[in-house]
Amino acid sequence: MTICPCCGFKFEGALSLGCASCGARSVGEPLPKPEHQLPYYGRSLLLAVTGSLMVLVFLTQTIIALVQRSPRVAPTLALSSVLPLDFWSWVAAGETAAWRLKWIAIPVTTIVLWGSLKIYRSMLTSPARFCGLGYAKSGLAASALVPLLIAVLICVTVPERLRHRQDGLQAASKPVGYRVARALLEYKARYGTLPAELKNLDRLPDPDGSIAAALIYLEDSSYKPSADLAALPKQKSRTLRGAVIRNASLDTATDDSPGEGLSFTNYDLPLPGADKLMGTEDDLIVRDGVIIKASESVRRPGTTTVSTKSTKP
Repeated sequence: MTICPCCGFKFEGALSLGCASCGARSVGEPLPKPEHQLPYYGRSLLLAVTGSLMVLVFLTQTIIALVQRSPRVAPTLALSSVLPLDFWSWVAAGETAAWRLKWIAIPVTTIVLWGSLKIYRSMLTSPARFCGLGYAKSGLAASALVPLLIAVLICVTVPERLRHRQDGLQAASKPVGYRVARALLEYKARYGTLPAELKNLDRLPDPDGSIAAALIYLEDSSYKPSADLAALPKQKSRTLRGAVIRNASLDTATDDSPGEGLSFTNYDLPLPGADKLMGTEDDLIVRDGVIIKASESVRRPGTTTVSTKSTKP
């Protein structure tokens, strides 16, 4: 294959016979190759700079995340007091930087690794023509190490982020419980006892309609008020008319509603969890104004749940 130096046409044969396109001919023998040729360093420099830039970008993002996580201090203090130097602080900052760079690192890494591998393979075909193969290899390793480190840091934090997401979903279901708990506290402060049924909360003023909106998501039968018998005054024991005793025993009476002297002091109110379904593992319970998981709840000692509905024989 011969290339014409005049027009660039490629043809088979010697240039002394003339170019098949423009007819140009050689006027003498070609010049001999120089005895000593300097090796090329451009490709090695390109790979080294590319790998260094990727490391520098990740390190810069890590330092920025570390500064943002550190407490605010006076600008005159030393750098060691501004940036925590312990290992786990750097790991946490690296995880933050990895999540910030995830959408940039994927396309950039694909392009950089593909181009770097191609350039490095071309250098290996004729290593005598190129210098700085060690720098080129280090740059290629850095280009591959940075995305690998980002992937590892992201995978490590996935379980924790999933737990935070689940906590966020559960937190979204808690405002209803907090609003009802506040209404029950207001009811107790006004009437001296908790209501026997949730529908009794309509006796409270509700100018913004938040109580009515919260009660839409709750079933009145799920509300379970209870009385602390040990805290009741002894002189009021006769007014109970055996309501608590009859409720604790077998249901043989026709009416087990509490007497007027019984004051409800505690309550349990089940709430649906993040899945908005009752009877699942993520259900919540509002117990005396505190929201806990149903799976972690323990029956309160010293209290007796009192039935607030009359039964017919």
